[in-house]
Amino acid sequence: MSQSLVDDPAEAALGLARPVETGPEPGPGRRVDPRRLLRFLLRRPGLLLSVIVLVLVVLASFRPELFASQDPLKGVPSQNFRGPSGSHWFGTDELGRDVFSRVVHGAQLSLKATLIAVLVAFVVGGLLGVVAGFVGRWVDDVLMRFVDVLLSIPALFMSLALVTALGYGTVKVAVAVGIASVAAFARVARAEVLRVRQAVFVEASRASGARWYSVLARHVLPNAAGPVIVLATLDFGSSILAVSALSFLGYGAPPPAPEWGTLISDGRNYLANAWWLTALPGLAIAATVLATNRIARALDGEWARQR
Repeated sequence: MSQSLVDDPAEAALGLARPVETGPEPGPGRRVDPRRLLRFLLRRPGLLLSVIVLVLVVLASFRPELFASQDPLKGVPSQNFRGPSGSHWFGTDELGRDVFSRVVHGAQLSLKATLIAVLVAFVVGGLLGVVAGFVGRWVDDVLMRFVDVLLSIPALFMSLALVTALGYGTVKVAVAVGIASVAAFARVARAEVLRVRQAVFVEASRASGARWYSVLARHVLPNAAGPVIVLATLDFGSSILAVSALSFLGYGAPPPAPEWGTLISDGRNYLANAWWLTALPGLAIAATVLATNRIARALDGEWARQR
């Protein structure tokens, strides 16, 4: 401990200069113990299954050839409308294309759009919330009124309006879904910044003469990021549903691109004699959304209580 820090009257009056300026940062004390994490997962089989499902979906989105060797765009007309079997796990469609291969390769398109949507919402919404909560005054009033306007519009309607203005395509659908989710991130980020900004250690750092950007980077952002990250995990599942819904309506990548929503839309015309064309891609979407929601719930409550 340096003598200058101890003798600073502002820091001495607050009594918190030592942990703020020279004490250990919160991060090292919160390191994840692999054995503890493994025990945490083994005691929750549902959470472990969710992690496995999400890992498989992410692997399929980056390396689809690991799971499906058949060409998702090439069909054999003589093998159309084959039910699920050992050679075609999810059956075949009206053109004889392997549905499992199309679902696996479709994960790349759908997950790409979902990641872009969550990133847009996280960056734009988080930036609005941080500025509003940290600056305050009239800036907070103006930004929050803008957020209130966004909240007053249903997310799906806003996505439809934006994708109609931007045009069709996977990336444009992702941007539209991300902008529709900005308001929720802005609200959560603002609330957390306001909570952390009023903490004693932040006031101590300001009283010791730290610059505003130092307080923001070292104290406010690290301590306010947790709930926003959890919201991003929850929004990942919601974004999958929104992207799939817009693809179902025909706003996604043009055929024959195997987006998940497009697969369900193509299969709805054959529900009477080929139920697997809609049901099995729908199960893939449902499993991915449920897995992300379960992981987000664990991060939000269970793991925090364990720590």
